[in-house]
Amino acid sequence: MTVAAPQVPGSAKKPHALVIGSGIGGLAAAIRLGARGYRVTILEKLDAPGGRAYVHRRDGFSFDAGPTIITAPFLLEELWNMCGRRFEDDIDLRLMDPFYRIRFDDGRIFDYSGDADKVKAQIAEYSPADVDGYDRFMKMSERVFKVGFEGLAHKPFTHVTDMAKIAPQMAILQSYRTVYGMVSSYIKDPFIRQVLSFHPLLIGGNPFTVTSIYVLISFLERKWGVHSAMGGTGAIVNGLVSLVEGQGTEIRYKSEVERILVEKGRAAGVRLTSGEEIQSDIVVSDVDPATTYGKMLAEHPRRTWTDRKIDRSAFSTGLFVWYFGTKRQYPDVKHHTILLGPRYKGLIQDIFKHKKLAEDFSLYLYRPTATDPSLAPEGCDTFYALSPVPHLESGTDWEAQAEPYRARIARYLSETVLPGLEDQIATSLVTTPLDFKLRLNSHLGAGFSFEPILLQSAWFRPHNKSEEVDGLYLVGAGTHPGAGVPGVISSARVLDTVVPDASTFA
Repeated sequence: MTVAAPQVPGSAKKPHALVIGSGIGGLAAAIRLGARGYRVTILEKLDAPGGRAYVHRRDGFSFDAGPTIITAPFLLEELWNMCGRRFEDDIDLRLMDPFYRIRFDDGRIFDYSGDADKVKAQIAEYSPADVDGYDRFMKMSERVFKVGFEGLAHKPFTHVTDMAKIAPQMAILQSYRTVYGMVSSYIKDPFIRQVLSFHPLLIGGNPFTVTSIYVLISFLERKWGVHSAMGGTGAIVNGLVSLVEGQGTEIRYKSEVERILVEKGRAAGVRLTSGEEIQSDIVVSDVDPATTYGKMLAEHPRRTWTDRKIDRSAFSTGLFVWYFGTKRQYPDVKHHTILLGPRYKGLIQDIFKHKKLAEDFSLYLYRPTATDPSLAPEGCDTFYALSPVPHLESGTDWEAQAEPYRARIARYLSETVLPGLEDQIATSLVTTPLDFKLRLNSHLGAGFSFEPILLQSAWFRPHNKSEEVDGLYLVGAGTHPGAGVPGVISSARVLDTVVPDASTFA
């Protein structure tokens, strides 16, 4: 059955854009298309918006499923302004201090923040000789930021000439180096090297292989700070939904796309798993590009993103995430804590290279009730513990391994920063790479799609304007510029350049 999407008054003559997925990238894309005169319909597989930023609610606790860190709030403010509204009227952002508490395996801590003097004072306790190196590293981070973020994050890489234009700058900034290699050229102490190089793990990248362009994160955090929203990241998702609905956009939940329809080489709509077909003038996919091409365009001949190329690509880490609420509060635990295990490089090699589920782990521990107690019942705390793990190429049987792995994490937390945890659990939920594959349509269950190595960045990444089908566009973590909230919002900004004006369809 083929149908046209429902129309709102005054929209009959507007070209129709279908957006697949209501993640942050898809919602941002819908806002921009709506502001440019398109009639937009969002199709969402799940029962609520957000994608990776979905919100789980259990027993009075609210759990942000994925993104928890806001580092470039101006990108969100811009979306609100496009809809004639003020971001600060809807969202209450709070600056984190510290940005992260980092706990090493020997129990020492490092509070990482945007206060250079505080950071340098702590560096001096570990390695006085590295204080000057930190200043020089931050100057390099700023240089990379000005080119990589301010200059390139919102620009398309549609043609190989786009890459050739920036190659000299990238060479000068040593983008051929890795993040860990760049940090190590300024810092000698192994602990401080970890402090300054762990960031790629938060977007699924290996600090020992991803391009050093990602050192820009250090300056980005210093420039704008690390923020969290009252109400959690789910409050931002709800705000974005309010914006698109205010534009007249319809969001259809429990509407999973099976195929992107192609007519005469151009995207013409989609077919849902229910069999319903919906026509459109353009299609925007906020789904993992490997799934977009490998499944939703499986029946269409592909020249670039063939099954063979997808199979030979490198993908990000998988994620094991344990969401839990506690019967008591842990006031000494910060909003964001990084707990580093006994191995750094060895563990990362097990995850990325050997694709082996190791006995040890490192964790990102998120306690949003440190800032917003309303996310848990009175006197309780909301947490999640995230462990980077291999994606599904590891062959790990997560149906069998999930509970033993969770129990190991619980014991570790109980012995370190959450004493008595195992007796304080009020509610519990686990997600694994298998859930990412089945629930979020993530290829190999990878948490962040393609790994951000140099030869999978910019022009080498799936393009925002599809190389395979006219009228198909990509947003989200797997396309340019990459993963993370700033990245996926910037991918929607790219659409302003590559999607034709609505008037061209008149």
